[in-house]
Amino acid sequence: MPRKLTKFTLTEAGEDYLLHIEDDGGETIEFTATYDQLDLLVEEIDQHLDEDAEEVDEVD
Repeated sequence: MPRKLTKFTLTEAGEDYLLHIEDDGGETIEFTATYDQLDLLVEEIDQHLDEDAEEVDEVD
């Protein structure tokens, strides 16, 4: 069963970034990511949000 995202933080760590993701059970997972990796995540999220917004507009 997927866990529910409750919080995340992003901090600089030298040339990379630390991404902390906390679930609804209080468990935190830590990832190290490059600027380029974070940029890809942002692009993917934006694409999905844009598609969802278009679907909502089509229903109205």
